[in-house]
Amino acid sequence: MAGWTLEPPYAHLAADFGTLDAVFALQGERLTHDPLSEVIRVEREGVNYYVKRYTGAGKGLRRYLGRPRVKSEWQNLKRFAKWGIPTAEVVAWGLERRGAAYARGAMITRELPCTEDLSALALRKDPLLANAAWVDRISRQLAHHTRAMHDHHFTHNDLKWRNLLVDDQDTLYFIDCPNGAFWRGFLLRYRITKDLACLDKVAKYHLSATQRLRFYLQYRKRARLNASDKRRIRHIVTFFEGRE
Repeated sequence: MAGWTLEPPYAHLAADFGTLDAVFALQGERLTHDPLSEVIRVEREGVNYYVKRYTGAGKGLRRYLGRPRVKSEWQNLKRFAKWGIPTAEVVAWGLERRGAAYARGAMITRELPCTEDLSALALRKDPLLANAAWVDRISRQLAHHTRAMHDHHFTHNDLKWRNLLVDDQDTLYFIDCPNGAFWRGFLLRYRITKDLACLDKVAKYHLSATQRLRFYLQYRKRARLNASDKRRIRHIVTFFEGRE
């Protein structure tokens, strides 16, 4: 049994995007590939689209239990959009089961034009990272959107610089969130700390201590730290010790 949805504004692309069979028949530029999935880029009417295709959910019980990874991907991107967090537009999505077992699935997103991930800027030591005004603009957006996500008791669980895009208008986007999930209590606090530690893992090499602290205060929506903040910051900066 297959379920597939193409957003109405893209009905004119139904020949290519209208069914799961059509999506798996698409040819394009392969960007990534692993035993379970691949991402290709296709161009239609001057617009680039990213097609992520999953041909498996894993071995054994993973084929039967839990939510398929591709479903998590499209649901989480849609959650971001609902919460006002800029993200890639999901154009089409769906999956197929054979009996109770997951068989395959896919998701298509529209390209975010003129964007680059923050890790690419860090790798080449882009001058933007030395521009205090630019860093502050991006920091404020990142703090606001991360807090919005956490206020919904949801964490990204892979909130790395490579999963944050910025465009030529200095707008920040959250992408690639298949591991995002809702949490409660101690687990929520732990996962929030992990999200913040993932961000700081790269920030500590490219931003000043003052900029990193300012981001945390922006995230907390306060002017100064309290005792709880100080404990969390200690946890953040030591979270990956011995694992880098």
